[in-house]
Amino acid sequence: MPAQATTIRRLGAPGDLGWAVMAHGEIYAEEYGWDTSFEALVAKIVGDYAVSHDDHREAAWIAERDGRRVGCVFCVAADEQTAQLRILLVDPSARGARLGGRLVDECLSFARGAGYKRMKLWTNHPLVAARQTYLSRGFTLTEEEPHHSFGADLIGQVYELDL
Repeated sequence: MPAQATTIRRLGAPGDLGWAVMAHGEIYAEEYGWDTSFEALVAKIVGDYAVSHDDHREAAWIAERDGRRVGCVFCVAADEQTAQLRILLVDPSARGARLGGRLVDECLSFARGAGYKRMKLWTNHPLVAARQTYLSRGFTLTEEEPHHSFGADLIGQVYELDL
């Protein structure tokens, strides 16, 4: 039987929130050696979304392949005019098929429809594939700052895009 296509749906099924936290913790520990303080940050982002998001201005998506979660992205309000893309993730098993770009595109489309004027995001320098996805959609680097977080020396980066 051939593999199913990867689908993207709005977050909302039981287990979606927990999967986003767990997958981030496991994948970033494996690939970058980051400690559980990163998983704690993701848990806070997901928890804040779960208890107080505005359905008209904020949304999140889960990517699935063969009935298994393989990606996610969140779009939250940074302020009245600015949406913030948060916790983009593509499972290693689903990489190479432009799924990260599809998730970012969902986020951008939603933000435009919700009336935001710009989108921003914060990432770190080792996340090369994500950075390429952002740049290919017109985001520009607006800020860089070295920091020690998640058990690693990193360069935090802020990217922005006028919508």
